[in-house]
Amino acid sequence: MVEVAKFVEYLSLERGLSLNTVSAYKRDILQFFSFLEKNKRSLSSVDLKFLSNYLITLKENDFSSSTILRKTASIKTFFKFLINEGIISLNPASFLKPSRKKTKLPSFLNYDEIKTLIETPDTTNLLGLRDRALLELLYGTGIRVSEVINIKLEAINLDVGYIKVLGKRDKERIIPLGRVAVEYIKMYLEKRKSFFLKGKEENNFLFLFLNWRGIPLTRQAIWKIIKKYGLISGIRKKLFPHILRHSFATHLLRNKADLRVIQELLGHSDIVTTQIYTHLEHNTLKEFHKKYHPRG
Repeated sequence: MVEVAKFVEYLSLERGLSLNTVSAYKRDILQFFSFLEKNKRSLSSVDLKFLSNYLITLKENDFSSSTILRKTASIKTFFKFLINEGIISLNPASFLKPSRKKTKLPSFLNYDEIKTLIETPDTTNLLGLRDRALLELLYGTGIRVSEVINIKLEAINLDVGYIKVLGKRDKERIIPLGRVAVEYIKMYLEKRKSFFLKGKEENNFLFLFLNWRGIPLTRQAIWKIIKKYGLISGIRKKLFPHILRHSFATHLLRNKADLRVIQELLGHSDIVTTQIYTHLEHNTLKEFHKKYHPRG
């Protein structure tokens, strides 16, 4: 398959794509070539109908909408490359349009569920106090878990009530801390002073959240913490760290917060990303109307 080899070379050398991205393109095109061979078709005989049938076959084989979208993009890029190289004269993929990916609305917890979850940890011991502070911080600021695990003590000002986080693409933002979050972070930090013995790695103590061995928490550890308290509290929804971020944004929006402010707090570079929460709110209103209105 000379065409595939040339295409891979083009992606790597001319477009400078990462190894993972190039590998994904290559897999998609090789899968398409398998479909060609199975149907005994040559590359030059491919038309729009054949490509559309290929996408239908992918759907029938239970490929997700997002995967089909990616494979479509790979095919379109491949055929454009073939045109530019003079390998084919007509581009059958130029009008290829897969079914649009359905927007998946984010899951969130209502206020009672949030209150139950956050108040579940036993704050009479250090780890329970740490977990309460962690949950208060996640819900109170809406920051990402990847941001939480990298928070250092120098980034927190508990007297003024704010925290500095480094988000995607190393973009720094300052987020206000609520009174309750400040209270529990203070109690946690005070108690952890007397818990850890000397001789531990001093650099670790620069981080806010540590495990019982004095090592910074990982993403997996935070996921387990949230899942643990979800089970204890009896919340039936599927819990994951990002659900606190979704809940933070949804509850702000319900309390009439400005969308631009929510965008800034979440660290979204594009407000379109933040607007998903307006769709979520509209969806909730529709359900409410359907349930309670006599002609809903």
